[in-house]
Amino acid sequence: MPAISAEEFNALLTEKLPLALALGIRLESIGKGTARLIMPFAPLLTRPVDVVCGPALMTLADVALYAVVLSTIGRQEMAVTSNLNISFLRKAERCDIVAEASLLKQGRRLAMGAVELIAAGTDELVAHATATYAIP
Repeated sequence: MPAISAEEFNALLTEKLPLALALGIRLESIGKGTARLIMPFAPLLTRPVDVVCGPALMTLADVALYAVVLSTIGRQEMAVTSNLNISFLRKAERCDIVAEASLLKQGRRLAMGAVELIAAGTDELVAHATATYAIP
């Protein structure tokens, strides 16, 4: 059982992460060490060629990994990203993006996770990210 519920995490996004809220990011499901989020397509997410931009994808990946970390430690607002690496694999043209995140390792002070960003309704991997979070 996760240490934070989907409802609690989505409330945290509303209260404390206005950028995620502006991008429409929401948690769909959470388990201990796993999370699934969605970022609905909106014109504000695009580059001039109607492709979802890298900064929006990076934000979704970071929020997804934050959810995974909180799924094991509970609501710790000061758990922060200390490193994020992302590989963009293909363009995401005018589509919702699904983030499937998982915890790879957690210690007392650091947690590491991975996330796959997928074009919704397909199995097309748009990007892959890993991140390390510092735990207060």
